[in-house]
Amino acid sequence: MPAITTCPTAPLPPREQLENLVASILAEARAQGATATEAAVSFGSALSVTVRLGEVETLEHHRQRGLGVTVYIGQSRGSASTADWRLEAIRDTVQSACAIARHTAKDSCAGLADPDRLAKDIPDLDLYHPWPLAAEDAIALARACEAAALALDPRIRNSEGGSIATHTGLVLYGNSQGFCGGYPATHHSLSCSVIAGDEAGMQRNHWYTMARDRNDLETPVAVGQKAGQRALRRLGSRRLTTRQVPVLFAPELARGLIGHFVGAIRGGALYRKSSFLLDRLGTLVFPDVVTIRERPHWPKALGSAPFDNEGVATADRDLVAGGVLQGYVLDSYSARRLGMETTGNAGGTHNLIVEPGPLGHEALLRQLDRGLWVTELMGHGVNLVTGDYSRGASGFWVENGQIQYPVHEITIAGNLNTMFKGIVAVGSDVDVRGGIRCGSLLLERMTVAGE
Repeated sequence: MPAITTCPTAPLPPREQLENLVASILAEARAQGATATEAAVSFGSALSVTVRLGEVETLEHHRQRGLGVTVYIGQSRGSASTADWRLEAIRDTVQSACAIARHTAKDSCAGLADPDRLAKDIPDLDLYHPWPLAAEDAIALARACEAAALALDPRIRNSEGGSIATHTGLVLYGNSQGFCGGYPATHHSLSCSVIAGDEAGMQRNHWYTMARDRNDLETPVAVGQKAGQRALRRLGSRRLTTRQVPVLFAPELARGLIGHFVGAIRGGALYRKSSFLLDRLGTLVFPDVVTIRERPHWPKALGSAPFDNEGVATADRDLVAGGVLQGYVLDSYSARRLGMETTGNAGGTHNLIVEPGPLGHEALLRQLDRGLWVTELMGHGVNLVTGDYSRGASGFWVENGQIQYPVHEITIAGNLNTMFKGIVAVGSDVDVRGGIRCGSLLLERMTVAGE
């Protein structure tokens, strides 16, 4: 194998450089006739490695930079972007945005965020933990992760690889109302996927860890062993006959259910009247055991942000309290369309926390009693207009609160409206690997389609 040149991720450019670029964009837009402008400049550097069966399969260095500008001429809007930071490119990009705005219909809801909602004091959320990881060291970590999985049991016969990735980035946002803010952030991850086999067939599974700080990652050996254990427990999978039973969603899948809920209360879905949760503010959408909080300022958390993509200050709030919908997920535009105010969610939510209940995994299985524990989902059969839900699944059949055998090649189906109201317990086994933190969710009943 040829020698690998050490090349850790590139250092971030000086913040002042990005501030000057934003100032140049705003000045150019003003000179070209824009009545209001917002701009973002970004820089990112990443290293990713995948090792399969001990050999390097991919090794990639990424360096990305770009800038984007949105101009308003009266109530008409135009946007353009480029990866070129030269002043000539800025001039051309702004010119393109202005040309689009001059040919765009007026929209009374278009415009910058209200000035009084912009962030004034920007807290340090401890999101920047660079990892000067050399390629050789990344390869060694990925190999150790995969090797731990392969060494676990002779029935682990193949691998889809061990992977490691580290990313460092800085985005600076500014607008013509005088706001200019940005912060550096890092994101690191380690994963492994392996295939176990016996006389009955083969099964794959995986595990991963991610964090802002590399010191908060699980060890390569732990990740590899969990991936191997998860593949082994899938051996001997069976199909089920069609039935209606209680269903327990593992934490990493329960997070997806909450993601569907968020999608249904986004401003865009609401003002287009394309959500099954239309006009449900202040009503019961979950049972009273469910409370969902947004906590944007948690230090080092993956979903933390001091302000949103429009510069609006983020703040703690409850989306759901005791099952009752307290608020939507709005940016400035969708808020104006709905006759409301922005919730500081341009670009998405920031650390949603589903308040955990008292029961751990084993206790939830006992409460499930007889039903399906779902550990993997496939496909995208979710309709947020109607709430209809149908996805391929695999997991484990449970009797008398005890796991009996793994199951596969089944479909679980229901309607999100009914599914949300049918949540009977939220687990204490919270998965923190993402912007939504949720424990297992036990649903009263779903249709399981099989043989």
